[in-house]
Amino acid sequence: MSEDVLNRPPAREQSAAFKLAVFGAVLIVVLFAGYGIGRLNESPAASSAPAQPAADGHGHNAPAAAPSHDDSGQAPHVHNADGSVTPGGGSGSADVGGLSLTSAGLTLAPKSSTFAAGRTQDFSFAIRGAGNAAITTFAVVHDKPLHLIVIRRDLSVFQHVHPTMAPDGTWSIPLTLARPGSYRAVADFTAIVGGRQVPVTLGADLTVPGDYRPVALPAPVQQAVTGEFQVAYEGQPRVGVTQPLFMTVTSAGRPATLEPYLGAFGHLVVMREGDLGYVHVHPEATLADGKVKFWLAAPGPGRYRMFFDFQVGGKVHTASWTASVG
Repeated sequence: MSEDVLNRPPAREQSAAFKLAVFGAVLIVVLFAGYGIGRLNESPAASSAPAQPAADGHGHNAPAAAPSHDDSGQAPHVHNADGSVTPGGGSGSADVGGLSLTSAGLTLAPKSSTFAAGRTQDFSFAIRGAGNAAITTFAVVHDKPLHLIVIRRDLSVFQHVHPTMAPDGTWSIPLTLARPGSYRAVADFTAIVGGRQVPVTLGADLTVPGDYRPVALPAPVQQAVTGEFQVAYEGQPRVGVTQPLFMTVTSAGRPATLEPYLGAFGHLVVMREGDLGYVHVHPEATLADGKVKFWLAAPGPGRYRMFFDFQVGGKVHTASWTASVG
């Protein structure tokens, strides 16, 4: 018998040694594989904590640097009560604004809310924030830092005007309310607070003492006359679905030449009967076969008054209709 055979360990010991060697090799492979996977996962995105966006004051998250809110030329959209924006073409109902004096930490503070019928007087107010301090910085939205809607409670009187602001944050505009009654002033603006943009719509009641005789809401129609212009709309507002509305303006049977007004070919303000809930809709940037195209989702069932501002020959005109939404 040879010497190497005499020195060979028994078969049982050989088997144990072989198993130990295999286990060691497998362990090395696993360790190196784990190390490689760990290296792959050490990308900057995985090793850094996710950024936490700041709250925008409405319970939503806001970007660290707010983009410009001068949204003329953007896709059609609706300004909602909480300051958010609903894009056109989707589903879901727009929220209404102008129902509260205070929202998102901002308050509409009129200096006076009583007017004499038929007499022009200044309507002055401030937008106040933390510590009751007046806000003095606003973003320009559709060519203006603040849009003011004044409407009678029965929806029979409508004004869309633009006050001017003094350095101390006091807004003022001469206002004439011809007939007695209760009115609503709705301020639509985007304030700059702490370096971020806060779009808000606030409302306050105005009173004109006297013999108030409410005017019944006209029946729903889709044609209106304002001055020399005949204005019609196509489409039907619906709850929960954003629908297109097409506005056509003609004069003496011919299409009118519409001009941009406040950065768009028209503006549509929708007011709800009862609580005067407010929705402001901007159109698509270009005309559709000569028509002004809006997208609207009704906030809920009920009757609404729609006010369409447009400009021809440097003069602004307003057409209005009643719409019934089931």
